[in-house]
Formats: sequence, C-alpha cells, structure tokens
Amino acid sequence: MTHAMAQGSDMSVSVAAVRAVLRWTPGAGIPDVDACVILLDEGGRVRSDADFVFYNQPRHPSGLARKLPKKRQGEGLTDSVEAQLTRQDPSVDRMVLIASADGGTLARVRNLRVELHDAGAGEAAGGEPFAYVDIQPDGGASSALICGELRRAGGGWQFRAVTKGYGTGLVGVAGEFGISVDETDTGHHPTPEAANDPASGDRHSAQSAHSAPSAPAQQPQAAQPQAQPQAAPQPAPPIAYGYPPAFTLPPQGPQFIGR
Repeated sequence: MTHAMAQGSDMSVSVAAVRAVLRWTPGAGIPDVDACVILLDEGGRVRSDADFVFYNQPRHPSGLARKLPKKRQGEGLTDSVEAQLTRQDPSVDRMVLIASADGGTLARVRNLRVELHDAGAGEAAGGEPFAYVDIQPDGGASSALICGELRRAGGGWQFRAVTKGYGTGLVGVAGEFGISVDETDTGHHPTPEAANDPASGDRHSAQSAHSAPSAPAQQPQAAQPQAQPQAAPQPAPPIAYGYPPAFTLPPQGPQFIGR
C-alpha cells in the first residue's frame, strides 16, 4: 500500500535501504531536474565534502549512498538516489534529499514528486513506492530545493516531507551544510533526448573543448639520450575510510543515461 504524504508530515521507514525517486513531466520550456543527497552529522553539517552525493560524485566512499542514472518512464523522467539505513555509519544523523533545476526554476517543473521505494527489492523489479509526496516549490525563484529528509528517530529512521527553496541553486544548498563546491562542478547532465543528440551533450564539456587553446606546432628537437628503464610504480594502498562494507543491491534495469 502506498502512503500519500502531506507537506510537513513524517512517517517511519522500516526498510533496510531506500531508493528516493524524483519524478516529473518534461516538455518545452521545462527545466531538467537532478536529484542528490547530502549526509549530515548531529550538528547538521557534512563530515567532509564526500558526504555530498550528486552527478559529479555519484557514490559515497562508504558505498552506503549512491546516485542512479536518469531514466525515462512513460511520459515522465526520473532521477534517483539510494541510501542504506540499517548499516549507515552512526555519525550520520540525517540524509537530505535535494532537487535542482537546470535552465529555469523549479516552479516551472510539472508534476514534481518524490517516491520512496524499498531499494532491497531491486530497481529492475519495479513495484509501487511505499510512500510519495507531491512537491510544491515555495516561491518562484528556487532553482534548488530540499524536498525531504531521512533522519534517525527512536533507534530507527523516519522520512519527513519538508521543503526549503534556494535561489542560488546547489551552491547555496551545499554552502549551508559546510560543503566546499567549485561552481564549475554543478553543471547538469543532459536529458535522454540530449544524450542521444550528437550535436548536444554536457554544456560544460562542450565549452571546455571549444575554449581549449590549439596545440603549438612541434619544432624539431635534437636527439635525446635514451632513458634508462625504471621499475613499474606500485599501486597505492586502498584508502581506509573507516565505514562498513558497501551494501549490495540486485542488478539495475535498463539505463538511459550514464553519469
């Protein structure tokens, strides 16, 4: 049974891992939307910049939170994040779900909704969400929006349907929680239509390629002594993040966009 949540309400979450799905209806003049999640400590701050999981950093070092590829389902588009709950590090007190818009404000996005699924059931299995909330952006100038949060409560977890808009986009959201963000890292990725158009693609990549200086002409050089062979470099030891092992989910279904 799917529970329809009102703005400001909360509900207990009993599943081991949650998939939060942002769903909306695209169209002419409708901005693209991206989902991300920020892991916070008891003070409402990130422990490091790695706690910001988004399209340019799609997997947390612990393996307990990740972003999934954007997909088309019927007439709508979806963008999703997943988070493990029961094995989450004790220092994580809240996980904030963010929606951000590219090319306009969220007030122009039609039928924006957050759905909560049991991630342990597997994305390919489909199925109905166990809860959803229809998002009403607070004001017309928000290009990023907190649209819900998972938080610890009484030894378990709750989802609260809260909203808070930011006219400064992801940069404004990230700054509030103590994340250092290079604004060039917050450019959105293309929709399925743009991904299939060879003339389009990520605008930041295209601009970088367009503005790159041409390589200087090669000049003849005198022969150089042959370098002596050196031992192959040894791989660096794996980083010990201090987190539990990553949780394993069933294989994903068809993917339309890679991040």
